[in-house]
Amino acid sequence: MRLIPALTALLVLATLYLVVMERDAVMRFAQGERVALSELNPLAPEPEAAPERPAPDPTTESASAPAAESGAAAPAADTGQADAPDPVAVVALRSTAREIDSAVELRGETEAAREVELRAETSGLVISEPRPKGTRVEAGEVLCRLDPGDRDAALAEARARLAEARARIPEARARLAEAEARLDEAELNATAATQLSEDGFASRTRVASTTAAVRSAEAGVETARSQLESVKANVESAEAAVTSAETEMARLTIEAPFPGLLESETAELGSLLQPGGLCATVLGLDPIRLVGFVPETEVERIEEGARAGARLVSGRELVGEVTFLSRSADPTTRTFRVEITVPNPDLSVRDGQTAEIVIEADGAMAHLLPQSALTLNDAGTLGVRTVTAEDRARFVPVTLLRDTATGVWVEGLPETAEVIVRGQEYVTDGVPVAVTYREATQ
Repeated sequence: MRLIPALTALLVLATLYLVVMERDAVMRFAQGERVALSELNPLAPEPEAAPERPAPDPTTESASAPAAESGAAAPAADTGQADAPDPVAVVALRSTAREIDSAVELRGETEAAREVELRAETSGLVISEPRPKGTRVEAGEVLCRLDPGDRDAALAEARARLAEARARIPEARARLAEAEARLDEAELNATAATQLSEDGFASRTRVASTTAAVRSAEAGVETARSQLESVKANVESAEAAVTSAETEMARLTIEAPFPGLLESETAELGSLLQPGGLCATVLGLDPIRLVGFVPETEVERIEEGARAGARLVSGRELVGEVTFLSRSADPTTRTFRVEITVPNPDLSVRDGQTAEIVIEADGAMAHLLPQSALTLNDAGTLGVRTVTAEDRARFVPVTLLRDTATGVWVEGLPETAEVIVRGQEYVTDGVPVAVTYREATQ
């Protein structure tokens, strides 16, 4: 066991000697120069002189020159082969483009096509029996009826005044006709008196008297006409009063404006409704709307009248068409409202159900690839890496169309492409690859 410390001490002494005494030789040796053993160890024997080579024969020298040249060229070729990178092993699949229905997918909800709160326009006690919520109602069906009170009497009085006003019209017209006849008589008398006065058979006093009679008759006509217009005005006033009383009576019954369902119970019997008081809420569920919001990147692909479908959370499927596409974006989400109208004759689809909406759009040629095949280049562009005819990698930008359970549909590739699905993260454009192919996803 004492031999190890002794050997260690000898190694340390030898190292110190070389570092201190033979520093220059050690440095040249470290830089790759050849150093004779005598320079490191002065006690080492001198190397024997190498034997002298015989002088080369000129004929032999000329014959061996091509061989020397080929020998010099060989290492150069070996050096070039050593600089070329080794191919990277990757897995690829041969994909062929297929036409798919490039639909726009959204998440939305069902919404009643109509919803109205029926409120009272006048005050009164409810005298109709209440209707329970969920009842199906038809257009024009009475939902709330109010106590008329003294409105019947007011209507009867208005109608009586109207009849009285209308009865005065013949009397006023008769007075007008009488006044017009007196005017005609006065004008004839005045004309006759004037002619007689010109011939000297009537005095000037008679002419003045007949002229005054004409003026009086004209005033009578104007008075009669005024009385007739007053009677007509009274008739119109009475008609307005009757209309107002009838309107007030019509406000006592609140009817359903369209067929639908009662979302709330009608007003309770005996309750007092003031103007604006709620009678009932009616929902129009046939047809029903599907409402979603389209991002601005997809809005150009949707047109009014396009077919659309939806699947409710319950699994039920609905089919309709786009009836409205907003022209103004939501200021917060920058999305556009789209509405799809769907028939709902049995009212089985409710308001506010969640739906997955698919809107028909123009088809496109796309490739079905594994999602793991997608990658990004240095600029952050989404794409895939393909294999060229020279077995080298190349990046191709793609556009993601749809994500499915079996893979992703992308466009931007040629009709047939060899897409790297494993190892694409370890190669760049132009790098040689050793490809192993696998079957494409169906």
